[in-house]
Amino acid sequence: MSTPSELLADIERVGRDHGRGGYSRHVFETPEHELREWFVEQAARRGLEVVPDGNGNLWAWWSGPGVSGPGEGAVATGSHLDSVPGGGEFDGPLGVVSALSAVDRLRAEGFRPGRPLALVVFAEEEGGRFGLPCLGSRLAAGTVAPERVLGLRDDSGTTLAEAMRAAGKNPDHTGPDESNLARVSRFLELHVEQGRGLVHRQRPVGVASTMLAHGRWRFRFTGQGNHAGATPLGDRRDPMLPASLLVAEARRVAANHDDARATVGRIQPLPSGTNVIAASVDVWLDARAHTDADTRGMVDELHRRAGVLAAEEGCSVRLSEESYSDTVSFDGSLRDELTTMLDAPELPTGAGHDAGVLAARMPTGMLFVRNPTGVSHAPEEHAEPADCDAGAEALATVLRRWSR
Repeated sequence: MSTPSELLADIERVGRDHGRGGYSRHVFETPEHELREWFVEQAARRGLEVVPDGNGNLWAWWSGPGVSGPGEGAVATGSHLDSVPGGGEFDGPLGVVSALSAVDRLRAEGFRPGRPLALVVFAEEEGGRFGLPCLGSRLAAGTVAPERVLGLRDDSGTTLAEAMRAAGKNPDHTGPDESNLARVSRFLELHVEQGRGLVHRQRPVGVASTMLAHGRWRFRFTGQGNHAGATPLGDRRDPMLPASLLVAEARRVAANHDDARATVGRIQPLPSGTNVIAASVDVWLDARAHTDADTRGMVDELHRRAGVLAAEEGCSVRLSEESYSDTVSFDGSLRDELTTMLDAPELPTGAGHDAGVLAARMPTGMLFVRNPTGVSHAPEEHAEPADCDAGAEALATVLRRWSR
């Protein structure tokens, strides 16, 4: 029987980012492809039937007595293997390895599911390559149209469609996945906690209650590219100035909303030369709050402020929405069942997850494993082996009950 920590050790060398620290594992690139192959091998060792879908997701099926392959009323669990640039070791993979470990625990006691059980690896959950988070689950659930996303480009100019073809997948097969989703009755995702709620509660495992409304927006400031030395300050239309001021404005605006968050983690000037005044600057904003109104209200306020800042420098600004997810309240009866079954506390999450996307299609829930650092999306992200074991045991407990 493999523990989550042992399985994580199997893949700890894959996708290490020696420049940023941590891991960079982006969809359809070599490290993420290596992790996919590893998962397929691990599933096969456990006698699971792996069936890729048309959206880059992997479904590994464990069928019960008298059940041949995927069937109705199935139970699903899983997470993702991709990462943000320079991300931590646990975000995503912990949910995948815990699912494998839970299967090991159930097999060791001689359990056979009475209904099909699926272990799922979702593609591009972080949006680290093509900018749209939860891409695989959004496509499967039909919340984003294939024609919108297949033309998305990564930093090298490669489109999603081109990346899929290079990985041996047919982009013509992307889109709503009724063949799998219609079979699933419940979905449960285990994830490392992205915060210190469980540390404060002194508990190893918790149950998610709600998920903040959140999205990504891009502000494009356009001015006049010019020479850094030959252009007097009074003659400049420098888009970097309003772009940089917007970063501080984001913090100020978020502070005026209850428990809201607004973050600029990426700025891209064009042409990006040390002795060049930029012609344009893209600023990506991540905004989150407890309600749709608060989240969109922050963005609207920042858009107005960006227009003023741009005009003061003789520049223009354009805003585009790249992704958005409304507030998610996880299924109440399922949540109550989990907290009672596991004697675990409830806590909200400020992060987005595939379980939040699927919540519109089926009852979904989430388990969190304690993170002593409270840090996530960074190399300092952590979970102790004993807490990882507790998470896998909790997951096995739930799967045993649900798949009888």
